[in-house]
Amino acid sequence: MSLVQTIKEVSAKAIEDVFKVQTSADDILVNQTKPEFEGDYTVVLFALVKQLRQSPEQLGKQIGEYLVENNKELFTAYNVIKGFLNLSVSDRYFSNFLSQNYANAEIGKLAKNDRKVIIEYSSPNTNKPLHLGHLRNNFLGWSVAEILKANGNDVVKTCVVNDRGIHICKSMIAWELFANGATPETTGTKGDHFVGDYYVKFSNEQKKETEKLIAEGQSKEEAERNAPIMQKTQQMLVDWEDGKPQVIDLWKKMNSWVYKGFDETYKRIGSDFDKIYYESETYLLGKKFVEQGLEEGVFYRKDDGSVWIDLTSEGLDEKLVLRKDGTSVYITQDLGLAEEKYKDFHYDQSAYVIADEQNYHMKVLELILKKLGKPYADGIFHLSYGMVDLPTG
Repeated sequence: MSLVQTIKEVSAKAIEDVFKVQTSADDILVNQTKPEFEGDYTVVLFALVKQLRQSPEQLGKQIGEYLVENNKELFTAYNVIKGFLNLSVSDRYFSNFLSQNYANAEIGKLAKNDRKVIIEYSSPNTNKPLHLGHLRNNFLGWSVAEILKANGNDVVKTCVVNDRGIHICKSMIAWELFANGATPETTGTKGDHFVGDYYVKFSNEQKKETEKLIAEGQSKEEAERNAPIMQKTQQMLVDWEDGKPQVIDLWKKMNSWVYKGFDETYKRIGSDFDKIYYESETYLLGKKFVEQGLEEGVFYRKDDGSVWIDLTSEGLDEKLVLRKDGTSVYITQDLGLAEEKYKDFHYDQSAYVIADEQNYHMKVLELILKKLGKPYADGIFHLSYGMVDLPTG
């Protein structure tokens, strides 16, 4: 029996005992107490006034006193506000309920419905281990997914792995330069931590080389760009994009080390996914939107060849969607991935669990999809959350 039904039953018994009048529990209205009032549940008294020939305040006082006195395991206090009897449920009741039902995974679940929801969370990079922010994001995303499941939704938990780009090549080039063939197995190091160590080695080496070039007269920006290790990394990125076998093999090998480490972490924290998308497989998908947007007048091309969208009428600004060299930016990639998800699952809602620093980006994504006439645009939802400020900053 639900708690609301229990309150109806004991209220009917109170009326019978106090006023000697038979009342059906189904005729008693019980709501959750409004936040501005003290209490957990409220018995609405107006319907009883005519039948019992007393004022709402008198009724509430007599019924409230009876309920608290005769149901100590259920109620701790009451108060009457006009025609409403507000009841405070005891901690003992909730404690007993949890003790009796904590092992029953079906408690509180609603009947399944036809609503499909995609939840995207975690989104790690394959150049370093998961950090505290990733863990928080996992806990939030996974929990929301399970809550939506319990409410009857058909939920798909997804993760987008950022497995390509210059940051990945930084770990790769550092491994080539400094590892001497070392692996997670030979060093006894967890795979994602192993690769992350080489990302740090890259940073340290670039810093040394940059300082040397600055001493020779280059600006900091020039020196960072011209540092030999950065030049090698840029070339490796070009080789990756060209599909050079040696680079692709190293990329696959180092990513496999990271994935093994990620899997250990996900298993340890109890997080899981139904579908994993890899940026290396999806980053080109959004380019077709650029052509569509240009044809429909949603986008425009500048003299340098770059493609933009003007969102100033929506209170935002102009947004780049394609660089002048024809390469995509993050918003373009996200446009393509949103479409890919819809093709895969025909979702009613696609929720992105991302910190509030991406509020602007998510507004732009939804707006562009709407301007392009995508049927799933209204289903885009940003589950935004704030950053944690530590005493140290």
